[in-house]
Amino acid sequence: MGIPFSQVPTWDDRTPIYVISVAAQLAGMHPQTLRQYDRLGLVTPSRASGRGRRYSAYDVAKLRYVQHLSQEEGVNLAGIRHVLELQSEVEDLRRRVNQLLAEVQRGVGVSRQHTQRSRVFSAGPAGDVIAMGHQQTTTRWIRTQPLELDQR
Repeated sequence: MGIPFSQVPTWDDRTPIYVISVAAQLAGMHPQTLRQYDRLGLVTPSRASGRGRRYSAYDVAKLRYVQHLSQEEGVNLAGIRHVLELQSEVEDLRRRVNQLLAEVQRGVGVSRQHTQRSRVFSAGPAGDVIAMGHQQTTTRWIRTQPLELDQR
């Protein structure tokens, strides 16, 4: 009968599945070039239990990008490393921004619920405190004592 579709493991582009010879062929490179890029930290594949390199589709795409930068753009290996580090940092920052946006959106929903029960206060032009309700009606509170400012 087989495994139900909902239980079939999902594959994504970062699943390490290619041995070095296949990854090199897919990237249009010599396997020794992949080993050099690994030593330099440009494209670091996963390791199988026998310590053999396993490349993902993402790694192969990255190898092609490194080759493009090197051969077509004339960027040296140190420059390529810097470009890859900056792109990784941008990806991390984008992920963080998306997390923060999701938190803010969740917080806005929570604060709207609380706003209906809470009050917001504002300062008037004469220094008096104004209570702002959720319907923007105002109640004016007059200060009975002067405001003391620190005279340092």
